[in-house]
Amino acid sequence: MTAHSRYPIFIVEDDQSVRDALGLLLGMEGHHVTLFADAESFLKAYRPEWCGCLLIDIRMPGMNGLMLQKRLQEIGCKIPVIVMTAHGDVESSREAFRAHAVDFLEKPIDHAKLMKAIDEAFILQGVNENKGTQRAESELLLAKLTPREREVMELVVAGMHNKEVAGTLGISIRTVEVHKARIMTKLCVDGVSGLVRLSLTKHL
Repeated sequence: MTAHSRYPIFIVEDDQSVRDALGLLLGMEGHHVTLFADAESFLKAYRPEWCGCLLIDIRMPGMNGLMLQKRLQEIGCKIPVIVMTAHGDVESSREAFRAHAVDFLEKPIDHAKLMKAIDEAFILQGVNENKGTQRAESELLLAKLTPREREVMELVVAGMHNKEVAGTLGISIRTVEVHKARIMTKLCVDGVSGLVRLSLTKHL
């Protein structure tokens, strides 16, 4: 069992024998596995709070795997995807990777390659979760700022000096300095570089 086995694995595969075999294999590895026979049933069940890893077959009746992958991107799903196929070709693999697939595995699935891809997907899921936490923390800090302080911060982060900020907002340089000092205190940073870093975290 890996350190990330707390993450669930979702398998979207129309071939029942393959679906059941993968479910059994991963279950024996200590993973919680949920099986879906087609893309439509997965989308119907999907919840935004889901995390983990998605194993998607390319060729399925109705919506195929690449179409599902693109649809998930459109709705903002951040679950890492591993694409599987018995009919691998260069163009399909390019499409999968353009849509940020973690890996492209050909059937019959090699056990070692599958487990390696799942570990990579779980690492990516952990990174995504950390980004989400950092973004939430940044938003809580930024919520402490007044509208004027937000304006000052945005101009400072954009690279403006105090005199330029003062001219843009029609306030004195001394007032800009007071605002900057308050911003630094509220956001718990000690310089402009800290403000820039916090601003970037907000947009992760």
